[in-house]
Amino acid sequence: MLTNAPRGTKDILPNQTGNWIRLENKIRELCALYGYEEIRTPTFEHTELFQRGIGEGTDVVEKEMYTFTDRGDRSITLRPENTASVVRAYLQNKLYANAGLVKLFYIGSMFRYDRPQAGRLREFHQFGVEALGEKNSAVDAEIILLAWEFLKSLGLNELTLKINTVGCPACRPIFRRKLTEYFTEEADELCEDCRRRLEKNPLRILDCKIDGLKDFMDDAPRIETCLCDDCREHFNAVKKFLTAAGVDFVIDNRLVRGLDYYTKTAFEIQYAPLGAQSAVAGGGRYDGLIKEIGGEDTPAVGFAAGLERILLALELQGLIPSQDKKIAAFIVSGGSEAEIYAFKLLNDLRQKNISAAMDFGKKSMKSQMKAAAKSGAKFALIVGEDEVASSTVTVKNLETSTQEKVPVDKVSEKIGFC
Repeated sequence: MLTNAPRGTKDILPNQTGNWIRLENKIRELCALYGYEEIRTPTFEHTELFQRGIGEGTDVVEKEMYTFTDRGDRSITLRPENTASVVRAYLQNKLYANAGLVKLFYIGSMFRYDRPQAGRLREFHQFGVEALGEKNSAVDAEIILLAWEFLKSLGLNELTLKINTVGCPACRPIFRRKLTEYFTEEADELCEDCRRRLEKNPLRILDCKIDGLKDFMDDAPRIETCLCDDCREHFNAVKKFLTAAGVDFVIDNRLVRGLDYYTKTAFEIQYAPLGAQSAVAGGGRYDGLIKEIGGEDTPAVGFAAGLERILLALELQGLIPSQDKKIAAFIVSGGSEAEIYAFKLLNDLRQKNISAAMDFGKKSMKSQMKAAAKSGAKFALIVGEDEVASSTVTVKNLETSTQEKVPVDKVSEKIGFC
């Protein structure tokens, strides 16, 4: 139906936008504190960017992307995530030329064809940060801390930080081989998706919501037995930095994240009351992505947080404030001359930064007074023939029901400082 939004999309209504604005203001305030600058990338990109960046064996690329051919016969995809787009912008605009470490953040819509549910829509919004150009594990810790502090600053509790390492191109193939050998013996017990992952991406079997509950998963190989010295040292350093910052964490050997570009550090922050969709932020290091997309071999690390899930978490915890829609004054007029007089007063008040409204439906003054009461305004400014003739306004305090006539040029003083 034309009157319904497409499945998996949602209107953000006027009584909700204030919550989004508060969230975005908090993001910008915190990112400024950490030295991250905002970047805005196109909503769609060439499909190959995501195929190469995210990985063709991932669920995102195989099943979830919104891809179409444009009129120039080019394959275009609505961005399913923003890291690949940020890396493309980093390379195209030579952001690497002026600084060793480039620190960026973004807020925007992403698109994935998935089964809609609470906290998961087909058009959803993410806040993310990317630090490009530095391999020091302290940057991993800073990224994790930024995500953690953002969620804590909103007042959320019951948060759990889970971390892991997924190795690098030197040691991860060993881990993949061990996983393939182990899960091949359990192939009959695997779900359909994991039987497919067994050939393309066996690491994803570790975080399967179905097979993850089965007994054989407890004996699956662990990556710490395969790590090279560099990955082990890097992960140990991340843990030390987080401990020094006073942040508690849990090591989760099954945490691998859903995108192929991750190397070394992977992390996720979960809010338990959300149940199956408990992850509200996650990310990690992606040292090979920039080279994969066409740049030099450059280290990088980042995270993304789902804003719908965060707002849902805030609602569950009773942290969504009521929106104050009150205005200072509602102007009531009677007669055509009074309407012109009232409209000028309306504009004069707004020019002085005083919020004001009036009824444009030419209703009776009695109906307009009812509208004034419903508006939540503190004052009703009443204008009739007498007021027009005497250049005055009857100012009624709707909270105390007292009223007095005030010269029109003194109204802003009367209501602006009460």
